[in-house]
Amino acid sequence: MTKITNKKILITGGAGFIGSNLCAYFLENNEVVCLDNFSTGYRHNIERFLLNPKFTLIEGDIRNFETCVQAVSGVDYVLHHAALGSVPRSINDPITSNEVNVSGFLNMLTASRNAQVKRFVYAASSSTYGDSEALPKMEEVIGKPLSPYAVTKYVNELYADVFSKTYGIETIGLRYFNVFGRNQDPNGAYAAVIPKFVAQFLNHESPVINGDGNFSRDFTYIDNVIQMNELAMLTENPRALNTVYNTAFGERTTLNELVSALKEFLSVYDNEIANVSIIYGQNRIGDIPHSLASIEKAKELLNYQPKFSMKEGLKEAVKWYWNNLQEKSKK
Repeated sequence: MTKITNKKILITGGAGFIGSNLCAYFLENNEVVCLDNFSTGYRHNIERFLLNPKFTLIEGDIRNFETCVQAVSGVDYVLHHAALGSVPRSINDPITSNEVNVSGFLNMLTASRNAQVKRFVYAASSSTYGDSEALPKMEEVIGKPLSPYAVTKYVNELYADVFSKTYGIETIGLRYFNVFGRNQDPNGAYAAVIPKFVAQFLNHESPVINGDGNFSRDFTYIDNVIQMNELAMLTENPRALNTVYNTAFGERTTLNELVSALKEFLSVYDNEIANVSIIYGQNRIGDIPHSLASIEKAKELLNYQPKFSMKEGLKEAVKWYWNNLQEKSKK
């Protein structure tokens, strides 16, 4: 695959899970500016980049327009990943989610337009499909949002579309489906299910599945996401611009199947994990029962070819968590 080289790329939320992986990848051949306020990102995710002369850290908040203006100065591409994720967080505090995800997004989009960046690629979300029961999820068919978070991510798409048509800025939204992999935080109230379950299994604690475990998701390994970001930056096909793409593997896995795979892969490192039991709890408010992406649009217009299935990605993620745990125990 062709690579982006010798460009200046701004990655907002660059100290977060997805952002720090993008920083690591694009730093190999480009200059990278990371903007983060460390509300959900971590310094240890980007610590190894700080001495790299091609890396610049701006500690700031996208809710401050002047900070956004500073961050986009001289930039070729913006990969906008700064946001407050999590459906439960948005239900508990819709005002802050809106300030960051909508007002902050608009600040970044406006600053990017003013700076005449080549392209604005942003993290959209599968939550935009809302109450639509259609499977697989196709980009042009959505339902009504089921959470404040979903509302904010849909508003992002609307703003990007309006800015493309009104001001001519090139935008591409990537609707992420349950991304997982290295650097994903297992701690905190809003930890994603895979790192949370991994941490619990490693401690021989029983993970709690919301519902009966038959809800399903299109779990997407981080390297597939990196590929999609690069393809979104590279494309010169006019039909591929100013639209949104599902970013997924295109395969559905139930939570029960996920837990079985996790136990299998983690037992290679600690055979006691095979005996850890599972607890079933209540369904979570705002959760959709099933999620499965159609990736045909991305294949056709961006030549997207995801390299990691859920199980292949899970093996890599489990290895990373295990090695990370060993490193921490040595310190």
